[in-house]
Amino acid sequence: VVLRDHFLEKFGPLRHMVKDSSTGHLWAYTERAVFRYHVQREARDVWRTYLDMNRFDLAKEYCRERPDCLDTVLAREAEFCFRQRRYLESARCYALTQSYFEEIALKFLEARQEEALAEFLQRKLAGLKPAERTQATLLTTWLTELYLSRLGALQGDPEALSLYRETRERFRSFLSSPRHKEWLFSSRASIHELLASHGDTEHMVYFAVIMQDYERVVAYHCQHEAYEEALAVLARHRDPQLFYKFSPILIRHIPRQLVDAWIEMGSRLDARQLIPALVNYSQGGEAQQVSQATRYMEFCVNVLGETEQAIHNYLLSLYARSQPASLLAYLEQAGASPHRVHYDLKYALRLCAEHGHHRACVHVYKVLELYEEAVDLALQVDVDLAKQCADLPEDDEELRKKLWLKIARHVVQEEEDVQTAMACLASCPLLKIEDVLPFFPDFVTIDHFKEAICSSLKAYNYHIQELQREMEEATASAQRIRRDLQELRGRYGTVEPQDKCATCDFPLLNRPFYLFLCGHMFHADCLLQAVRPGLPAYKQARLEELQRKLGAAPAPAKGSTRTKEAEAGAAAAGPSREQLKADLDELVAAECVYCGELMIRSIDRPFIDPQRYEEEHLSWL
Repeated sequence: VVLRDHFLEKFGPLRHMVKDSSTGHLWAYTERAVFRYHVQREARDVWRTYLDMNRFDLAKEYCRERPDCLDTVLAREAEFCFRQRRYLESARCYALTQSYFEEIALKFLEARQEEALAEFLQRKLAGLKPAERTQATLLTTWLTELYLSRLGALQGDPEALSLYRETRERFRSFLSSPRHKEWLFSSRASIHELLASHGDTEHMVYFAVIMQDYERVVAYHCQHEAYEEALAVLARHRDPQLFYKFSPILIRHIPRQLVDAWIEMGSRLDARQLIPALVNYSQGGEAQQVSQATRYMEFCVNVLGETEQAIHNYLLSLYARSQPASLLAYLEQAGASPHRVHYDLKYALRLCAEHGHHRACVHVYKVLELYEEAVDLALQVDVDLAKQCADLPEDDEELRKKLWLKIARHVVQEEEDVQTAMACLASCPLLKIEDVLPFFPDFVTIDHFKEAICSSLKAYNYHIQELQREMEEATASAQRIRRDLQELRGRYGTVEPQDKCATCDFPLLNRPFYLFLCGHMFHADCLLQAVRPGLPAYKQARLEELQRKLGAAPAPAKGSTRTKEAEAGAAAAGPSREQLKADLDELVAAECVYCGELMIRSIDRPFIDPQRYEEEHLSWL
């Protein structure tokens, strides 16, 4: 019954009810009246009927668009399933309701239904919004605890092996679910603590791999001395920071494999950050330890072309400790220019001196251009090496001679080998017999020096002859110059009255003029105008200055005589007029403007000035 209606007595008793199939209206009539009923949402409360009948599917169908009613149906269905001990179905229904979370959880806990509780928690977790981070952390942590407790209870029971495997697969599916990945990642620290408290290392590693927390995975393998597995994780994921962190541990146990992994990483690793691990490892001084460190440093230098000073210095220290031959080869390969080597020269020198590698020290001295120290040390090792050092300062003959004298003194006084001393004399043309004679003892006979003395005397004789020849040539040249000067003093040119200026074609004798040996004649002002454009800027400035000073200088009075005191006063005041004219002549009339270099230099100059080309062009039209 959904509606009760009462008819008054004045209408009389109800006779009949009928439904109009076309309009859907209900008609009722009595003895005295007709009533019409208009029905709206007739099925709105049908869900209650089905709910009372425990027909939950139909009840949910009739209240699907009414969330409050649907929540009531789901809660009733969950309670019904719980009473029927269908706990998983009850958990699924409870997860869809708005019932209090704590009450439902306690309800399953009191019934000791961890599996149903886990189902309820998983479904609640799946329905959370991104902003509900706190609830997500709580649910993921609780679910992990439930799975771990159940796995711990089932582990070791042979009869429950299949159930254990099934639970383990569900747990792994939960951990690797993409739907829960964000929540698991945000609460990964708590989950790792739970896994560690339960001692479930297997799932700890599994979860770390899923979360890409490879640092924890490698740390776990190192703690359990599974160093090769740790290295396999590093090599697989190729994270440089993990290599830097765990290399100090791994190199103590698997040095060769670790160095292979470093080499495979190539330039992705910064060798400077691996040096501390190598230093700590190679402090033991064993051959294998040093060899592995050397192998990686050689790879960095020779293959990767590293230029960092720290890397080269460390490789030097390894060579100095265990491979002296490689040390010298490395130094020679690095070159002899102090600006192109990549190691610290002072550090290399100190290192080689500490380990007694004298040849390497000599090479470093040569690079530092400390040739005297290089020769002094080389004489303790090998005279031939000292000779090579003595020839290095090619531009400083005085220093070369000094170095060769050191070698000669060492050979004579220390080795007492006259023949070798003579060989030194022959090797260096800067040394003379008189330079090395003071080093020999008094009892040495002249027979040892006979050949050297004769060669020296011949050289002096030849040198004297050369000087005589040069003196004769100089005397003859001086005589020729004197003769030319005498001829020049008597040389003159003739100017006829009809001669004209080569530039303006006016009579030459009208104004001051210049006459050149080539026969060209110019007025002074015409020559000045012809020469000026071809002079450099600084000479043009000098020319203007001379003209200005010459114009300001007073002209000497005709027939006047000047005393020595007047001439001295004029000289103190500045250059004389004659001196200014001489400077001007030297600048303007040093050569003929038509026959000299000035004309040759102007060969590429256009006939018409480019700035005046348009004007000249228009004048011809």
